[in-house]
Amino acid sequence: MTTTGPETFSLLDPELLKDPFGAYGGLRERAPLTRGVIPGLDPMWLVTRYEDVKLVMNDPRFVASAAAVPGADVPDLTGQMLLAGGIDEDYVPYLRATMSGFDGADHARLRRLVSRAFTARRVAELRPRVEQITEGLLDELPGLAEDGVTDLLRDFAYPLPITVICELVGVPEADRPRWRELSALIAPGLGPGMAEGVRGLVDDTRELIGLRRAEPAEDLISELIRAQDEDGDRLSDIELVTMVVSLVTAGHETTAHLIGNGMAALLTHPGQLALLRDDPGLLPRAVHELMRWCGPAIGTSFRYATEDLEIGGMPVRRGEALMPVLAAANHDPRAFGDPDRLDLTRDPDRRRETHVGFGHGPHYCLGAALARQEGEVAFGVVLRRFPGLALAVDPADLRRGPNPGSWQLAALPVRL
Repeated sequence: MTTTGPETFSLLDPELLKDPFGAYGGLRERAPLTRGVIPGLDPMWLVTRYEDVKLVMNDPRFVASAAAVPGADVPDLTGQMLLAGGIDEDYVPYLRATMSGFDGADHARLRRLVSRAFTARRVAELRPRVEQITEGLLDELPGLAEDGVTDLLRDFAYPLPITVICELVGVPEADRPRWRELSALIAPGLGPGMAEGVRGLVDDTRELIGLRRAEPAEDLISELIRAQDEDGDRLSDIELVTMVVSLVTAGHETTAHLIGNGMAALLTHPGQLALLRDDPGLLPRAVHELMRWCGPAIGTSFRYATEDLEIGGMPVRRGEALMPVLAAANHDPRAFGDPDRLDLTRDPDRRRETHVGFGHGPHYCLGAALARQEGEVAFGVVLRRFPGLALAVDPADLRRGPNPGSWQLAALPVRL
């Protein structure tokens, strides 16, 4: 009798880059797990079903750090990926010391240091400023048009969240254009541009920390420096730099592409757009649905099994790496009725967030409330200010970035 092993799938497959929701959806319906491969990395399991994705992100038998697997020498896929992607070895530690790469007490320690900046109350207090920044950027849009066409991604979706997060963190206004440029270099994923962006952001953050040590301010960087000075065991020098870099990049990219993807979705679904124009009260539900239907995060960071176990009846061995695929889980018909249909009236469970666009479990996105708020403000004000907004190109001609880990537009040309 002939037996076959699990299906193997390249994360650089052209069909995946073109349509991750369809490509991963096909894998999801064929098997609970698929072997994923990327040149230069050890194989991993792709977890594609909604309940399995939530299990892997929440069950303590799965850890974010390869070093946390007991009694095994486990390859660190994140480190492999960074080196294979051209990141300078000296800068890799700054990308490894993120909250998403730690478990248990270390993860909780880092998260506590910044969680106060993202409480519901603090985020609500930021809303007037988010609205002010939004209105100011939209004031400038007509003057940036060329032949009547404006790139809404470049001129609005990018500068809104980078301005908000830089103010929150404490990046001086004069430096923000450079930080935006460096962050944009990281957006397409691994490669020469990302290596340059990482170098620049790490070096600039070191410089900014030195400035804030000499001249403290009312910002998050100064709070982190005070925490480190009071108890050096709470935050190492590398962790301090990493915290700032990761907050700026994560707080910028996800929201920018939520706004870009969401506006493109609305402009190509006129019935849903009309619903939202007629009832702005739908905005909170609309942001949830857009995050589910076309959210930018394809997958989340790797997890490692700490023991032999099964997922969906398929065996996973201790030390094996898994990647929860959010794009597949958010379109799983086992969890969502008619999941490939955009429906802004889809009513999520009021007690919890049903989609996993912001993750799930201990590593749930710290800035999710801020991202949702920025999305609500952005969609609401744009639609109010520009009732005739329309795509300037055929939807089939919208270009996507080449990053297999993120569903993102390269540009969003519109007529105001």
